[in-house]
Amino acid sequence: MADSRKVLINLPIHLLDEVDDLVKEEKQNRSEFIREAMKLYLRERKKIRIREIMKKGYTEMGMVNLKMCEEGLEDDRMLLEKYEKILAESE
Repeated sequence: MADSRKVLINLPIHLLDEVDDLVKEEKQNRSEFIREAMKLYLRERKKIRIREIMKKGYTEMGMVNLKMCEEGLEDDRMLLEKYEKILAESE
């Protein structure tokens, strides 16, 4: 890895033991494992952020759509009343 940097981190012993067990099981080294774990974490955080933004957008648009539907419903009600009035007058 040409453009990489060494980083010193402190981990609780029980966490490092778990990592070492998985590293042996998956035939990786610690660096590979930690790189993959960090990538996975960053991807998941991005997904969560996107979901939050989408949820906010859908909520906001839901209110706009509800208002438009209520206005349309009122217009439809008035048109129905006019139509029924015309029908009643023609009888």
